[in-house]
Amino acid sequence: MVARLLADRDDDLLVVTGLGSTSWDATAAGDHDATFPLWGAMGGAATIGLGLALAQPHRRVLVITGDGEALMGLGSLSTIGRMQPVNLAVVVIDNGHYGETGMQPTHTNRADGGRTDLAAVAAACGWLVAVTVTADAQLADAVDAARRQPGPVFVTVAVSAAPVPLVLPPRDGHHLAARFRRHLGVAPL
Repeated sequence: MVARLLADRDDDLLVVTGLGSTSWDATAAGDHDATFPLWGAMGGAATIGLGLALAQPHRRVLVITGDGEALMGLGSLSTIGRMQPVNLAVVVIDNGHYGETGMQPTHTNRADGGRTDLAAVAAACGWLVAVTVTADAQLADAVDAARRQPGPVFVTVAVSAAPVPLVLPPRDGHHLAARFRRHLGVAPL
């Protein structure tokens, strides 16, 4: 799914990836100066994306994160709904588990009694688009929404929890921040 989201991307698309597998998946799709992978700050990807969307209103900002991180940052959904950034999309790759801490089931894991519907939460917070993808036939529309529709756009994509090969982004936070800032035309710190 992440590779499809990032296929044929241009330099104007700014991408923030959440802690863990979404950062690895984005790196596997092709490391890019306009991608800012989080190595920490679990729960912060959506708010970082909001800040970028507000600071860079003429560029599309795509946040790709997991269900565990989205659950940790639920308050950000309300803030984004209030701010209504038209250039922001958040895609949650939902495997129903906290992959970074031992694969414990999250509250989105229906097989384990979870009842949280993240797209419904986003819709209740006032997001313009809030959808859940559960079948391959829905992917093309979801990619189009995330890449092009006026936002805020929220897409949850149900995926398998099966392990995939890891392709890690650089671990040097200073390097990641500096290259992202250079891409934005902002002086490094």
